[in-house]
Amino acid sequence: MNPSTGSGQSGSPEDGDLVAPPPKIAVPEEVADAVRTLIRWAGDDPEREGLLDTPARVARAWKEYARGYAEDPALHLSRTFEEVGGYDEIVLLKDIPFQSHCEHHLAPIIGKAAIAYLPGTRVVGISKLARVLHGFARRLQVQERLTAQVADCIWEHLEPQGVAVVVEASHACMSARGVNTPGVMMTTSRMMGTFRTDERSRREVLALMGY
Repeated sequence: MNPSTGSGQSGSPEDGDLVAPPPKIAVPEEVADAVRTLIRWAGDDPEREGLLDTPARVARAWKEYARGYAEDPALHLSRTFEEVGGYDEIVLLKDIPFQSHCEHHLAPIIGKAAIAYLPGTRVVGISKLARVLHGFARRLQVQERLTAQVADCIWEHLEPQGVAVVVEASHACMSARGVNTPGVMMTTSRMMGTFRTDERSRREVLALMGY
């Protein structure tokens, strides 16, 4: 008997916890062929059993890795709130995990970010800060540009008094190839508004971030 349905019949998406998997996206043959070519160039046989489905899997994985191209991160900042009980201090979200890919070697970038802003007249739901980060991270990136894009987006669309973004990440293009040095973290930051012009405000936000 199926414990999820209480009968001997298999479940359906309407049976509560059972959810039908999303349909697989179609993979263009030229994309699959490109992956097969890369496998051959690496020295393996794309026709052997263990690699037969790899081209389609890689293609779908890359569509997921790069899904940030299909969204506008600024839209996450379109709904704001003005009734905050007179709150006019720093808003900070830190230790936000993210994954991206280096545009030079298509290698993973894995890290975390701290995003802070000093409200002007509006605040935004805190989850939206993470969504802005992920929207830009899910593209081919360099860390410096990612940091700037997140800060600039918040500055332009939320119109705060200040924005501070600090990103720490490890880069597989450095740890798994080339210099082969694992465990190295790269840190980038962007300060705007009062966090750039006022030393006291900058020290305060960096201390809240843990730096």
